[in-house]
Amino acid sequence: MTGTIINVAAIVAGGFGGLAFGKVLTKNRQDMLMQVLGLCTMFLGIGGAMQEMLVINSDGLATQGTMMIIGCLVAGALIGDVLDIEGGLEHFGDWLREKTHSGGDGTFTEGFVSTSLIVCVGAMAIVGAIKDGLSGDMSVLLAKAVLDCVLVMIMTSAYGIGCIFSAIPVFILQGGVSLLARVVRPFMTEAALSNISLIGSMMIFCVGVNIIRHRQFKVANMLPALILAVIWAFMPWA
Repeated sequence: MTGTIINVAAIVAGGFGGLAFGKVLTKNRQDMLMQVLGLCTMFLGIGGAMQEMLVINSDGLATQGTMMIIGCLVAGALIGDVLDIEGGLEHFGDWLREKTHSGGDGTFTEGFVSTSLIVCVGAMAIVGAIKDGLSGDMSVLLAKAVLDCVLVMIMTSAYGIGCIFSAIPVFILQGGVSLLARVVRPFMTEAALSNISLIGSMMIFCVGVNIIRHRQFKVANMLPALILAVIWAFMPWA
């Protein structure tokens, strides 16, 4: 779990850097940075999705994974809506706001939820945690830690202290995967990892839209789609 601990430390460091940096930024500049961050997040999602969808074969450029995307996202979103994952994450954010005596911070929960989804969703978190747990290879998580530090710094400058607490779900998710790496590794085939990357990238795009348009998608409710993406890889039609 060393890679996850470093990742968590980078998030906290970026968060405190954002708090200090945010004090010297005007509201207009904070809004500008959030728009830029949202745009970058959207294109990170688009780039990751296109990398998995576009293939070159004998007939030229083609796409793959269309049915997997539709099936997993539709079913996953329905499951997530029934479980109300988004609501649970928001309630946890509200609980953290109360416990940290940040009741006057109107953006605490929004910052916590949005930042948590950015730093938790994606193939880097899963693949990096598995490599760290199986062989102690922290290279993926170290790269992710640098990215997360910068992202959290920018988001904290705009949303406030709530963003720092995204370190909690990162520790739980990545740490849990690292501890269970030997159990989940047989299921993390190349096809399964590709599906996770594709679905995760589309969810990252949705997070980018939320940053710019203020929560248009309930991305947390789509999280079950990541599990369905792994299951899809083992289906006869995959």
